Amino acid sequence: MAAFDPYQQIDGRAEPPPEGRARPLVRATPLGPAQPQIQPPPATGSPRPTVSVRAEGLPAGVQPQPTGARPILVRGVAVAAIRQSDDQRKEHEEFSSLALKSSPPWLVSAAFHMLVLIVLGLLMVSMRDPNQIELDFRPVYAEQLGDQLEYDSPLGMAGTDAAEEPVFSISDLPEVPDPFAAPSRLEMQPDGSTATSDIEAPSIGLALTGREEGAKKTLLGRYGGTALTQAAVVRGLDWLARNQLKDGSWSLNGPYDGGVPKEFDNPVAATAMALLAFQGDGQTHQQGKYRPNVARGWKWLAGEQDANGNFFHEGAFNHQFYTQGLCTIALCELYGMTKDPKYKEAAERAVRFCLDSQSPEGGWRYTPRGDSDVSVTGWIVMALQSAKMAGLEVPDDHFRRVERFLDKIAREDGSRYPYQSGGETRLSMTAEALLCRQYLGWARDDPRLVAGVEWITSPENLVNYSKDRDVYTWYYATQVAHHMEGEYWKRWNAVMRQVVPEQQVQRGRESGSWDPEKPTLDQWAPHGGRLYVTCLSLYMLEVYYRHLPIYSKIYTDLLKSGRTDRG
Repeated sequence: MAAFDPYQQIDGRAEPPPEGRARPLVRATPLGPAQPQIQPPPATGSPRPTVSVRAEGLPAGVQPQPTGARPILVRGVAVAAIRQSDDQRKEHEEFSSLALKSSPPWLVSAAFHMLVLIVLGLLMVSMRDPNQIELDFRPVYAEQLGDQLEYDSPLGMAGTDAAEEPVFSISDLPEVPDPFAAPSRLEMQPDGSTATSDIEAPSIGLALTGREEGAKKTLLGRYGGTALTQAAVVRGLDWLARNQLKDGSWSLNGPYDGGVPKEFDNPVAATAMALLAFQGDGQTHQQGKYRPNVARGWKWLAGEQDANGNFFHEGAFNHQFYTQGLCTIALCELYGMTKDPKYKEAAERAVRFCLDSQSPEGGWRYTPRGDSDVSVTGWIVMALQSAKMAGLEVPDDHFRRVERFLDKIAREDGSRYPYQSGGETRLSMTAEALLCRQYLGWARDDPRLVAGVEWITSPENLVNYSKDRDVYTWYYATQVAHHMEGEYWKRWNAVMRQVVPEQQVQRGRESGSWDPEKPTLDQWAPHGGRLYVTCLSLYMLEVYYRHLPIYSKIYTDLLKSGRTDRG
């Protein structure tokens, strides 16, 4: 006899079993030896369980009816099972009602709120945004960093990308929380240390704030510097430190490879150039990893200045005012960065010697009060500008005379310049003259300046070591483009920041320097050698924080308010 399911069919009516209840075990012993085993009800969605029946005593050829077929009905037993099931159901309902009524209110409230929290949690999970953004901060080369000139910064530039973490020289310089906070107002001093020129110039204190550690990080990101550029600066300064002579000076001749012949050496100029590279990174005789190197260098260089302020005493006659310009820039920067009083009087003497040597034509060249050329004049203008920004006295008339000289020799309405009056237009002289024009007051949108910068930063004039290698031109062009900012700087910097570090020597004794002859010969290699080429390359890679661009809004706001920094 096959077993049956008492909930399958009663008098032709189908009644499903109550959810979650086990079907009762029914034995049809009065009707035969078959012993069905009723299984518990399946989970929702599962097929009904099969009923196992032992077929004992059935005629040959007769098989027990499968569970899925119409069941065998045994009315009496089925009715009894139904009644028993109904009684159990009623008992369960009565118990549930009694339990609910007897439960304390706090328990009911807790259960309700728990249910609400579960529902809200499921809703929140279902509402999560599957489009997660993953940021990849693996180090990449400069040209892969995207538009680095639009990062968030105190200057108000907005952006979404982040620059690489720069590599900085080990330093004890303090972090600067807000490198562009409004500086204090300069009070007039009776000792005559206040600048008297009516040509507006930014404070050297503010300009040099970028060399401090906290500001470096901000300015590198703001103006497109990378870990690649800053690591090259650190390696270059290490090379300079290794090649400092025992007396504290540096030489254009050696002790490295690729120096100039001994007869063309100029240790005074070489020492000033090395000190400018250290100071451009924020290193002084008072602070920084290279403090001992800078202190020894200045101890030696200060001893080379005479009572008139002149630093040059022997060597090729055409070196005098290049040397004077370099030493005066370095000395005024040091005083502006540290306000060390022992360097103030030396800086004033150096500036006075420059002013007294200006030619009637308005510029400077090889001898005091002689003729003029753009090359020497550019270095002296930068020296006077550094003095003025450091708070030293520079009468306005000297700048006006420089303007007249540049006006006289200018070509194409002032957008291009030769070396001297009547000469051919040169890219290097144009870059140098336009930097002077920027400091002398030309507006950023001056058509003459714009036309000249367009030429300087045109694709054929970008940094290229395979042809027309000229670090002198690149040094001045880098400064001009940096001051202009915008598309001019993006165009120039996109190439400069990648190519210049790539050409730095990576291994061996000269690691950290730039070879003046490889991969091609630099135009100025015979005159300055490895140290000269290395220092100008370092100035280029320090440009991001060496001076703040003079057309930035922060400069114009400070100039309008009459504020400077550090008295």
